[in-house]
Amino acid sequence: MAGFSTTQLEAIESAIASGELTVKYDGKEVTYRSMKDLTAARDLIRAELIDAGTLTDATPRRSYAAFCRD
Repeated sequence: MAGFSTTQLEAIESAIASGELTVKYDGKEVTYRSMKDLTAARDLIRAELIDAGTLTDATPRRSYAAFCRD
């Protein structure tokens, strides 16, 4: 694990929301080549934070009921 922080995740999510490719956090700056690279970094950081127990998986779950007449 690389030891990511929630600050890094928030910075990446903010950049994605604004359409920027440059992320700034803790006095550092990273520029990604594409939105695809940026979202891949977000997914990696989120997964590692979930694995470490720092973040909970808030993926919405759905279930559907099916009815039929006999």
